[in-house]
Amino acid sequence: MSRERKCLDRLLAAVAGKGRVLILLHNDPDPDAIAAGLALRQLLSEAAGVPSEMVYKGMIGRAENKALVEYLGRPLRVLRDEDWLDSPAIALMDTQPGAGNNAMPAGTHVALVIDHHPRLAERFDADFVDIRPWVGALSTMLTQYLQAAKIEFSQQLATALFYGIKTDTAGLSRGTSPEDRSAYLFLQPHTDTRALGQIERAEVSAGYFRQLTAALANARIYDGVVISYIGEMDWPDMAAEMADLLMRLEGARWVICMGVYDKEMVLSARTYERDGAGDLVQAMVKDAGMAGGHGALAGGHVPLDDRAPQRVFQMLTQRALVALNVPPEAEGRKLI
Repeated sequence: MSRERKCLDRLLAAVAGKGRVLILLHNDPDPDAIAAGLALRQLLSEAAGVPSEMVYKGMIGRAENKALVEYLGRPLRVLRDEDWLDSPAIALMDTQPGAGNNAMPAGTHVALVIDHHPRLAERFDADFVDIRPWVGALSTMLTQYLQAAKIEFSQQLATALFYGIKTDTAGLSRGTSPEDRSAYLFLQPHTDTRALGQIERAEVSAGYFRQLTAALANARIYDGVVISYIGEMDWPDMAAEMADLLMRLEGARWVICMGVYDKEMVLSARTYERDGAGDLVQAMVKDAGMAGGHGALAGGHVPLDDRAPQRVFQMLTQRALVALNVPPEAEGRKLI
């Protein structure tokens, strides 16, 4: 029996007899989490006969992510307080208990934990745990589960999973495993290429260009390290979006973007190194907030606590420079 089949059998046993499963994604979910959650919903329905709902906390702000959700027919909703009482089982997707980027109350028992980020604890209060930090995208893992269950992929689902892998691995160019490549190539012929193009070229608001202007104007370069402050952001994943853009700068080895959302400093780090992004954001945040990630991308957030945003930005910048062996007194040169 294959590893995937054994994992599938244990997953199905963990939800057997459950009246309903609440699929909880990480806060402000990205395409990989959304696609994987959608795949799990189909897997639970067809392989276990268990109904489920996909929920999240925060917002979906990035234009491409909004377009994906619209294309999929809005398969998820915002978490409600009463969901904790109404759901006999919880599936935690693309995150883990104690990660700080999900809405699950501390000490809550969960049925499933499925993730591809580094494991945070040796043991979890969970019936089933599948964590594979060597895999680049959670969508890869769910593709394998559906294949093991011999479930047919709709074009919508194949498109979502393909896009989830593409975004989390930058088109198989970062943090990629043989499993990701296999899933990517399997899904590609089944995707809706027209819809995918529309998602990737989704319209953006005027606010996007204002924040883009701020990110470029405030970017400084420290010998291959690019650090930028966006200021107030309309949505929390704008920091990640700007970091992705600035990684295209010639000579950039590391990019860190920060901005303010909901009285917190949100930070996002990118690198062309194979790993280290998670360690970097941990070194920046320390015990002042929450941080996580792996491989070439990571993020975190630090409450402002009535401090001036510029003060928190400067503190995090100095910590980043020290962690990256850049003299902390270096001023850097402006990008533009």
